[in-house]
Amino acid sequence: MKNNLRLLIFITFTILFVNCHNNKNDNKNVQVDQIAAMTDKINADPHNPNLYNLRAKAYLSSNQVNNALEDINKAIQMNAKKPEFYVTLSDIYLAMVKVDNCNDALYKALSLDAQNTDALVKLAELNLYLKKYEDSQKFADKAIEIDNLKAKAYFVKALSYKESGDTADAVKYYMKTVEVNPEYYDAYMQLGLLFSLKKSKNAIDYFNSAINLKPKSIEAHYALGMLYQETDKYDAALKSYSNIIQINPKYKEAYFNTGYIYLIHLNKYDLAIKNFSDAITSDSSYYEAYYNRGLSYEMIKDYTNARKDYKTATNLKTNFQLAIDGLNRLDKLR
Repeated sequence: MKNNLRLLIFITFTILFVNCHNNKNDNKNVQVDQIAAMTDKINADPHNPNLYNLRAKAYLSSNQVNNALEDINKAIQMNAKKPEFYVTLSDIYLAMVKVDNCNDALYKALSLDAQNTDALVKLAELNLYLKKYEDSQKFADKAIEIDNLKAKAYFVKALSYKESGDTADAVKYYMKTVEVNPEYYDAYMQLGLLFSLKKSKNAIDYFNSAINLKPKSIEAHYALGMLYQETDKYDAALKSYSNIIQINPKYKEAYFNTGYIYLIHLNKYDLAIKNFSDAITSDSSYYEAYYNRGLSYEMIKDYTNARKDYKTATNLKTNFQLAIDGLNRLDKLR
């Protein structure tokens, strides 16, 4: 099967450095409103560096990196002694994949304030990005020494252990993260993913905790659905995929997985055909959905439509062996 829960474990750096949102249009509107509001404040108080720092963050959130860089440089020109400005600058440089500049900005922040836990945590993140796991853990530990309630420090430390293959300590520090901050969504997701690899029932609780925090999180519903699917809880899996479709009616993987369950596990071929058709409506190049719909047609002996779908799958994906095998099976029936 194309979609496997084990693939979800490799989302570390999207959690660290990319804000993934389910309602992109709504968030864009919020970001535009924030930028507009900050611009009004700057026009009213043009010599306030804090306002430029805030607008730089808003620009960065909306991926307007050049505007963000321009604003933070203005803030630093007005006041070069504020460490938080250099922390913002480091985020911008990281978005620009300027790792050395990012590192320099964070050390500048620490030169101004050695107790700045935000800078220490971001250095932990940066070293994790560079696969320098021991250095990452050291920076996280320094932040924790200063503030033992710094949830993100525990979280980054957990990520570094996970990336280095120490899942036991990773779990330990993810749990510490949610102990310090019970609303830390990403930690619940990581715990769910790790326990899913063991097919542990605890994973269900962690994914549900994530969903309680973000009811419209497609990744959480999807991970929960995959866990149910891989542990043969098909009704629960179908419910999770249905929840995704309610959130995003064009989410093709939810239709595909629903169709797969009906086809392979429940032998409800008409429902399988419907869901694979919905997946194709969402993405007309979805060759796996064409193949699986063809297989569903083949199961009900509708060989004409089966052949059409297998041919479409081979047209979309050259040398797609499953579809070629399907056509060969149908040829033998002549």
